[in-house]
Amino acid sequence: MNARTTRILAATLSLTAALAISGCSGSEGDAAKPAPTVSGAFMPEPVNDKMAGAFMVIKNGSKTADKLTGVTSTLSDDLQIHETKDQKMQQVPSLDVPANGELKLERGGSHVMFMGLKSTPKVGDKVTIELRFEKADPIKVELDVKERTYTAQNSNAH
Repeated sequence: MNARTTRILAATLSLTAALAISGCSGSEGDAAKPAPTVSGAFMPEPVNDKMAGAFMVIKNGSKTADKLTGVTSTLSDDLQIHETKDQKMQQVPSLDVPANGELKLERGGSHVMFMGLKSTPKVGDKVTIELRFEKADPIKVELDVKERTYTAQNSNAH
């Protein structure tokens, strides 16, 4: 009976240790992952099916800096991350999302470009995209299709 009790105790301790180790590694992984949030996401109504832009604010509430590394959507197979420098738009592989900061994707600045649209969304439609990050898990974002002249400042003007 003493040997049996020892075996049960050893098995219980092994199981407890295994659960504790797996539990700790899982919770550390989750706690270390930044959780970006998105606000003000919109797409001006495209003029044609050749291209469209997407604008939003990506907030990083984490103490860890991250990067926006890609965007996908069923509306286009070719989504690009662009920045504007010296009044020239250029494709870039990623954009920084600072720790405890935000990345503004706006007209005249950094933005997402849809190239070769599969359809042309109209005002009032919604377009779903998925943002991919270097560290954070991907997040799905719904873009409101707005008038071509709409800018985020219009919504704050009143």
